[in-house]
Amino acid sequence: MGTIAARTAEFRRLHEAGCFVMPNPWDVGSARLLAGMGFAALATTSAGFAWTTGKPDNTLTLDEALAHLQLVAAATHAPLNADFQNGYALDPGDLVENVTRACGTGIAGLSIEDYSGDPAAPLLEFDFAVERIRAARAAIDDSGTGVVLTARTEGFVWDQPDLDEAIRRLVAFAEAGADCLYVPRITSHHDVAAVVSAVAPKPVNLLVNKPFITAAQAAELGVRRISTGGVLARTAWKAFLAAAGELARDGTVSGFVDLPDVDALLSAP
Repeated sequence: MGTIAARTAEFRRLHEAGCFVMPNPWDVGSARLLAGMGFAALATTSAGFAWTTGKPDNTLTLDEALAHLQLVAAATHAPLNADFQNGYALDPGDLVENVTRACGTGIAGLSIEDYSGDPAAPLLEFDFAVERIRAARAAIDDSGTGVVLTARTEGFVWDQPDLDEAIRRLVAFAEAGADCLYVPRITSHHDVAAVVSAVAPKPVNLLVNKPFITAAQAAELGVRRISTGGVLARTAWKAFLAAAGELARDGTVSGFVDLPDVDALLSAP
């Protein structure tokens, strides 16, 4: 998988059968370590990356995101899926331009969501959301890269957990050309099975950001791809904040732990 084209072809192959785990590194170092563990593919996390820059999630610019994608895609031979949020644009024409630029960074896939940017009315109007997926599909096709397009609907993320509406959107996104479908934050086996059934035979990505399911159980339900979102970054930040907080508060370091030889891990071929 030395070339970008080969990695993209491999990423497409992974979506054809079975179930694979695609964890989310937040920088080049974490990407290389995860790839060294043997994961078949990786995905970026907008939140995890934003925190490394000292910013909250959803505040990075398009240029910052594209530069990050290029760095992480070049860091390993593993196919990389981009958390491309809402495409850093609402207008379908602008979305086409941004997706085209993303396809030139070396990624093997990207996701486009239907978040409006307004927490008070978080979901874009249905027909407009579908039009945007159709625009992203056209941009990828015109790029000739074969990048895998994932369409995601954000109702469960923004406290609008309407499974019927989520499925309605995913079915329409699939018809508009999405290769993979995704409802982040569904957490019941029933909901997972319902989504898989509704969009079949298209593959489904499942976010596992808390212990509600195992990889084996997800595979039994027909999930094709498992991602972790920002949870690995959150786990790292939790340990950092706990240890630093103890030092600041008490002047003690009981939270400090022995680590593996990270230098050796990063030096491995």
